[in-house]
Amino acid sequence: MIEIRDVAHRAGPARILSDITLDIPRGGVTALIGPNGAGKSTLLSLVARLEPLQQGRITVDGRDVGRTPTDRLARHLSILRQDTGLAARLTVRDLVGFGRYPHHKGRPGPADRAAIADAIAAFDLEPLADRFTDTLSGGQRQRALVAMTWAQGTDYVLLDEPLNNLDMAHARALMLRLRDMAATGRTVVVVLHEVNYAAAHADHVVAMKDGRVARTGPAAEVLTGATLSRLFDSPVEMAEIGGRSFALHHG
Repeated sequence: MIEIRDVAHRAGPARILSDITLDIPRGGVTALIGPNGAGKSTLLSLVARLEPLQQGRITVDGRDVGRTPTDRLARHLSILRQDTGLAARLTVRDLVGFGRYPHHKGRPGPADRAAIADAIAAFDLEPLADRFTDTLSGGQRQRALVAMTWAQGTDYVLLDEPLNNLDMAHARALMLRLRDMAATGRTVVVVLHEVNYAAAHADHVVAMKDGRVARTGPAAEVLTGATLSRLFDSPVEMAEIGGRSFALHHG
């Protein structure tokens, strides 16, 4: 479980997060949703210790994020940010291999090579494995980055808008892969821009607005027309199609 207690964060004079107290359950897929500027990406970065914690406390399965050594934390928790830069002359295989560094510290063994091959296969990257990343489309690069996170083999996987640059088919395939990942016992925490992906694939939802948690709980309880309308300051209706709930917000 990820336990977040009394967390607040500022960027200069601007308050980004205020009084965040939240439990993210172990296992399954947890989706963070909310309008732009809600603080979702900042919260994810604080959990992964990519930014220093200014106030409050965060633990992952009892490990204090602020005190756990980096190499130990990286074997339990991985993150993919939105703004990940890539070296131009890096192959897809090399990129995916970076996910194993916390385990082998520069001396990869058979288990590491097997994990890399598994991640490349899982994300349909075998035809691209020896291509340089600067020759890939945006969607192909995104899949390779998620595969790198998969290869890290952590109990917790944090993904900040991983569907960016993906077309409809690849976005659906990625969400199904994240469900498969969760089925193996991993915990997936994902920031989603489109709430219908949360409705289709998330077990748990954290709705954020103005740097605060507006509502959290099982997806079916959070993803209601009333909650989403207040969250996005726009009319949203929920409808059931083919036995699944969908948010209707394009009318």
